[in-house]
Amino acid sequence: MRAVTQQQVKDTELEQFDRLYHQYHQAVYANVIKMVADAAMAEDILQDVFLALWENRHQLDVQNAGGWLFVVSYNKSMTCLKKKLKESSLFIPDILFSQEIASENSEDEQLFLLRLSVVEEAIDHLPARKKEVFRLCRFQGKSHDEVADLMGISVFSVKDYLKQSTQFIRKYISSRHANLELPGTYFLLLYFSQQL
Repeated sequence: MRAVTQQQVKDTELEQFDRLYHQYHQAVYANVIKMVADAAMAEDILQDVFLALWENRHQLDVQNAGGWLFVVSYNKSMTCLKKKLKESSLFIPDILFSQEIASENSEDEQLFLLRLSVVEEAIDHLPARKKEVFRLCRFQGKSHDEVADLMGISVFSVKDYLKQSTQFIRKYISSRHANLELPGTYFLLLYFSQQL
C-alpha cells in the first residue's frame, strides 16, 4: 500500500473546500445580505466565513457543513452589525461595547458547533418532508418557489412547513435544553422565523 503524501492530503482538502464553497457560497451570501443589507460588508463576511471553514476543516463534519456555515455567518454578521451600530451611535458606552465584541470575537468554535448540534438535533425530529423543506430553504438558501418545484408541492405548503418547523424547533429547544446556556441559539431561531 502506497503512503499518502502531505501534498495529496492538501490537494484533497483543497478539492473538498472548493466543493463546499461552490455548493454553499450563494446561500451563505444570501443569508448574510438579508441581515446586513450592505453588499461590501456581506462580501467581507462571506470571505471571513469561508476562511473560518478552512481554519476549522479538520474538526468539521462535512455532513453538517451547511448548518455550520449558517451559524458562523450568522455570528459574524451580528458582530459586524454591532460594530456598525457602535460607530453610528454615541449612546453605547465604549467600554461595555468593546468588551462585548471582544468576548464574541474570542468565542470558541466549539460553541458554534454546540449551537448547531442543538438546532440539528431539533431538525432531526421533524417529519421527513418538513425536514427536507427546512434544510433546502434555510441551509441551502433555496427560494420558496425553487423548493416547491423541487418537491412537487405548492409554495403555500413550503411556507406552512417552514412555519410549523420553526415553531417545533423553538419548542423542542426550550423544552429539552432550557437549562443549557447557549446564547445565540434563540437568536438563530428568531432569524429563522424572520425569513418565513
